Amino acid sequence: MELGGHAPAVIFSDVDIDKTVAACVAGKTRNAGQVCTSPTRFIVHESIFDEFVSRFALALSDITVADGLAANVQMGPLANRRRLQAIGELVDDAVSQGAKLVTGGHRIGETGNFFQPTVLADTPTSARAMNEEPFGPIAMVNRFGEIDDALEQSHRLDVGLAAYVFTRSAANAQVMSEELRAGGIGVNSFSVSSIEAPFGGLKDSGHGYEGGSEGLDSYLHHKYVNHIA
Repeated sequence: MELGGHAPAVIFSDVDIDKTVAACVAGKTRNAGQVCTSPTRFIVHESIFDEFVSRFALALSDITVADGLAANVQMGPLANRRRLQAIGELVDDAVSQGAKLVTGGHRIGETGNFFQPTVLADTPTSARAMNEEPFGPIAMVNRFGEIDDALEQSHRLDVGLAAYVFTRSAANAQVMSEELRAGGIGVNSFSVSSIEAPFGGLKDSGHGYEGGSEGLDSYLHHKYVNHIA
């Protein structure tokens, strides 16, 4: 049983920023952010925060949003008209509480359910979008100083479906892989599922698994026989 998430993406100061920005753009705009494992809270080291925000926002603003079946389109529509209103309300609420709207934030045109890829910087934890799964093309980018701070921000919510780490440090990758409380963790990748591996969440993000041998457990009955001659 899969119950959604609010995935953090922790980005350390040692990343290749070109590759990381490109990956984050692709990860955030996949299916217009309407994916349970979509990265939502981008937790970026303070030393590269401004550069990341600027380049991430610029790259997202260049995304071609239109009919997802048309050639050269990079992001399609939201699922229905209700999502347009919901996403708009989340953005407005965040801005009203002090978040900086760096790019996007509005519906595109008057036809279809298209919404601009949106970046909100320094979004307070009281904002609805920081607590409710947006299920849309909104990226909240906040900063961290020490690794414990990044973990604290990542674990703030009662969901744990997916989490992501971007770093060139094996030590950082090891610590985050061990400490992050999520069912799937991507290191320098937004791919956290494959048919041969178990997929499921922790905390309020689900119960049980699909995929891999673990996905068969719910369909099996384990029998214990103690036979004494």
